[in-house]
Amino acid sequence: MLQDIRENAQGTIAKIIIGLLIVSLSIWGMDAIVGGFSGEPEVATVNGEDITEREFLRVVQMESQRRLSEMDTPDPSLLNEDLIRREVLEALIREQVLIQDANAQGLELSDADIDSLITQMPQFQVDGTFNRDRFVATVRNMGMGVGEFREAMRKQYVVNQIRAGIAQSAVVTEENVAQLLRIQNQSRDFRVLMLSADEVREGVDVSDAEIEAYYQENIEDYRLPERVDAEYIALSLEALAETVEVSDEELKAYYEERASELASEERRAAHILIESGDDASETVSTIQDRLESGEAFADLAEEFSVDTMSASEGGELGFAGRGIYDEAFEETLFALEEGEVSEPVETGFGIHLIKLLDVRKADVPPLDDMEDQLRRELAQRQAQERFAEVRTQLADSAYAADDLNAPAEELGLEIRETEGVTRDGGEAPFDHAGLVRQLFSEDVLQDRFNTELIDVGDNVSVVARVKTFHEAEEQPLDAVRENIRTVLLEQKTREALREQADTLIAQLESGASVEELDAGEWVEYTGQSRSVSGDLGRQLIATAFSLERPQEGGVTYGKTLSGNGIAIIALDQVNEGEITEGSGELSQLRQFLSSMEGQREYAAYQQYLREQAEVSRP
Repeated sequence: MLQDIRENAQGTIAKIIIGLLIVSLSIWGMDAIVGGFSGEPEVATVNGEDITEREFLRVVQMESQRRLSEMDTPDPSLLNEDLIRREVLEALIREQVLIQDANAQGLELSDADIDSLITQMPQFQVDGTFNRDRFVATVRNMGMGVGEFREAMRKQYVVNQIRAGIAQSAVVTEENVAQLLRIQNQSRDFRVLMLSADEVREGVDVSDAEIEAYYQENIEDYRLPERVDAEYIALSLEALAETVEVSDEELKAYYEERASELASEERRAAHILIESGDDASETVSTIQDRLESGEAFADLAEEFSVDTMSASEGGELGFAGRGIYDEAFEETLFALEEGEVSEPVETGFGIHLIKLLDVRKADVPPLDDMEDQLRRELAQRQAQERFAEVRTQLADSAYAADDLNAPAEELGLEIRETEGVTRDGGEAPFDHAGLVRQLFSEDVLQDRFNTELIDVGDNVSVVARVKTFHEAEEQPLDAVRENIRTVLLEQKTREALREQADTLIAQLESGASVEELDAGEWVEYTGQSRSVSGDLGRQLIATAFSLERPQEGGVTYGKTLSGNGIAIIALDQVNEGEITEGSGELSQLRQFLSSMEGQREYAAYQQYLREQAEVSRP
């Protein structure tokens, strides 16, 4: 096995190892793999081996940072620290169990094997040769030392061998795959008869006694939760910009500063794109020689360019300003004279020869035409410079103040009010979980301190305080009577529809026709697949495909709520799905089922090891 590792270190195996290591380490940190040092306090012992407190806290910190990085607006107050600690500890226990299992199976890498693997990994090579500086820099960027990385490779690799061995051993039979595909490709012939809710709703009545009984049975649903009325100050960049006075002198200076940008320039280019490779230099030389001999750039683009879209147009790309092309392409294009052809330019797409065909420039608009826009831009710029300073002032002032009056007066900000904020939130800005959590904290709710300054959006910060607290309370019946009436009306309407549908189905099964029953008209669907289409909703199709196969010449009936009514479904025939042997569809399904089965077996094996492990916690 180890010889195979060395022989394949530059291929897929190496890439999988380094990828899994980087992902694992970025999520859990080095300590989740290596473990702590002896003599340190432990948070758990797994089959006699300790998970140290230092190791645990390090991984908790890294997991918290990972979750913050996934937020659009990182906010530590949104993190559930107790949940993170529980999940991290369980992950460390499972990791330790797997490492122990790998060691018990004798799966290990020697120092020589690790050295060979590291030196042959492309991630650590420069021009095809192992580069120690790159290796050390890459490892340090992971927050690890070289020794830690080597130990991580040793342990993580053997654990992954167990994972891969189990996952790849999963087997699904060809008949099971074929049968599932036949079912998936099955179509059905059925008819649909719609009964409208409007036809039965007029005969439905809801009494006061029913309303009162429903209220008593569901009184918790009509209980108002704890809620607060709050005062708050919102500091936003936009509002701050509105207070900025821009002088005429500042406006004129800003206009002159922007003049070069306002006088936009667009260039019309053509290019010949050559794929990078051993033959690229020779191809480029050939093209340059033929250009010098007088051949047209457009003809050569059509002959040589691998950009087929532009090649058919002589390589033309049309007009474009800055910020459109790759940086190297753009810099070359905007340095050319009209009609000039560039030297070869390499980008991520390949090697380009660029020709400048035309240039067009827009005149700078007069200041009067742009005054409003430029004033707004300049006010935004000046407000941006002040925002961080004002935010700090507001945070400090609100922290020291007994209420919001002094901070608002000091900074010229408005105190706003909102009502009915629950622990689930309220209207903006109290739709922000971190702000709501602060509002219902003990210091703010009971001691009536101001909240901390919370960033609730881009360049929007809020500090709040509780004005009035309302205990949870039941709403009186009269306040919710009409809501309950509406709920009961809908319930009784659906019940009446089901009863009418059941009666109609029974009559149809007895041999009656919809014409005889004056129940409406069937809408027929022939060869209908499982795909949602036309007026057939997902629930209706799901019901049609859940009905039992009808007997020869018979019909199977079913019903389902659909839109503003109920649909009666008459299943006439089931058409078996077709399979083309050797088709990509069959192969894809086989691979999918094998993958799913492998994942299930690995999860079961991992759970078995976890259940067998002796785990103790202080």
